[in-house]
Amino acid sequence: MSQHEISLELSKARESRSAIEKLYIEMRHVFNSGSYRPADSGAVLREALLTLSPEIYGSMVDTEKVELNGLVYVIDRLPKGIEECRFIRLIAEEGLGHSNFEVIIPAKRRRNCYRIDSEQMLIEITRGRSEVYDLLTHLTFLYNEAEKIRRKAFDRLGNPTREWLKLEQIVLGERRLNETNKDIAFAYLSYLLGRTFAETKQAYERFKENMDSNNGLFHLVYWLGKLVIAEQTEGKYREISFSPTLRERIGHHIHGERWANQIKHVLHTYKLINRPIHIISANLHSVMNTLYAVAALQDRFDRSADLVEVAIELSKGENSALMDLVRQYAEQHGMYTINDQSGTNIHVQLFDLSVCHLQTLPTSLKFDKNYVQQQKPLLLVMDYAFGEQAFETMDELLKPYELDGQRIPLNVESISIMGKAGILQGDKGDIMIPHAHIFEGTADNYPFDNDFTVADFANSGVQVFEGSMVTVMGTSLQNRDVLTYFKDSSWHSVGLEMEGAHYQKAIQAAAKIRKNISEHVVTRYAYYASDNPLLTGSTLASGSLGLTGVRPTYQITLQILLKILTPKATPTTNAKAASKDKSGTIAAALEE
Repeated sequence: MSQHEISLELSKARESRSAIEKLYIEMRHVFNSGSYRPADSGAVLREALLTLSPEIYGSMVDTEKVELNGLVYVIDRLPKGIEECRFIRLIAEEGLGHSNFEVIIPAKRRRNCYRIDSEQMLIEITRGRSEVYDLLTHLTFLYNEAEKIRRKAFDRLGNPTREWLKLEQIVLGERRLNETNKDIAFAYLSYLLGRTFAETKQAYERFKENMDSNNGLFHLVYWLGKLVIAEQTEGKYREISFSPTLRERIGHHIHGERWANQIKHVLHTYKLINRPIHIISANLHSVMNTLYAVAALQDRFDRSADLVEVAIELSKGENSALMDLVRQYAEQHGMYTINDQSGTNIHVQLFDLSVCHLQTLPTSLKFDKNYVQQQKPLLLVMDYAFGEQAFETMDELLKPYELDGQRIPLNVESISIMGKAGILQGDKGDIMIPHAHIFEGTADNYPFDNDFTVADFANSGVQVFEGSMVTVMGTSLQNRDVLTYFKDSSWHSVGLEMEGAHYQKAIQAAAKIRKNISEHVVTRYAYYASDNPLLTGSTLASGSLGLTGVRPTYQITLQILLKILTPKATPTTNAKAASKDKSGTIAAALEE
């Protein structure tokens, strides 16, 4: 690469970084002010987003074409019917869960939403600032695409186009859509979207996949355009606002503290709080399936079965009954589920390995029998956090349990983080092993000793990359120039994600500053690639990872469990051995 090309690349990256910074500053401003109108203050957000041109939003900058993949991605993460609402209000947990309003939960993002009337939607924020930024970015994109639709709805003389009037008839039920005239309707819609007939039909089918959580492409396009038209012709302004309670509570650990205390209460009640605890941040199926699926389904699989093949079989829709059998078996052999009651939407599983029948484990899962029988390790598997929520939950979880004036520390031996991430040097389904997290937009970086190495995944069947990971404020803001800079510069970044630096900040504070856990706690990070934002057609908006993610997920899970069940000799391995006889089992506690 020539000096001129390097200089050009750097200037583009700086321009994009400036746009990201402008977005964050403006989002903080509108949040603190309490409300804003997309047509007024929102114009600054839209201009910054257009300058940034995030990869996930594809052709957002094209004034003629509506970005369809981005539209699918955003609508899957917003409540059904939001396109009809002029007023969107972000609120804290303020008691609506006990009202008669129907709870609306988006298909791809667990958040409680409430349709108050025909014009207003309330969205409950429990994950902190990351969730606010995420929503504002999505809404800014949505309103940008709505403006494109409005321009196509009128001709140069200001009269509604024929295509717009036909769409109105279809959506309002004046013209019934059936197999005979559906292609005609697609032709009308493709004009309004500035897209080909084939692209429009494909987008229609993608929306149809989650029809329970969206109103379909025709309805969406009509109402997005209609609200912009009403704003400009009738003065019916759209508005996004933030409740005073949300603005007051944001940044406080209200939900995280409640979540962690619920877990510690269960541990104390079941006499498990003194056990060697291994925290795993992951999904809520791979650990359970790795430990119990073969034993629960021994009529279908033997102990030498390939765990990936077992997982693929269990992931098929028609085999949901098999998953129920695995779950029932697990609950009878040491697994206990703590359903979230705090508002974090992070459920937890506890695995008491002293109850697990070691002789039934898959042969690929080696273990130190003496360690398991003597130390009785406990696995604490927490579902994925979201952005800054990772710091809040981990920070609170690692604090001692306070009961009757006593502080009872948790005997944490290891913390393993398995996450989904965007990859910069490979493709979907590959694995990334980080040695540091770089906090984008700040001077913070978090190097650490990762107990995982590339060699651990030598036989995984997928490519493995090692380097630094960039922790970003939102995946929907990532720009090709910025990502290329992190990949090609001396940062040598292999991927981007949203939680790593937040987790590491909490772990380092707990171990090195607050002394809540041992300084020798083992940390492991491994990510599997859900997308590659530098490859066209491989962004998060291009569709689900599907079965491509099964192999890396279970390879990482297997390695986490191997490391836990065959521990190295460390100062924490035999910690509190004297307490082990005082601790019971989940099963025994339940019997009591």
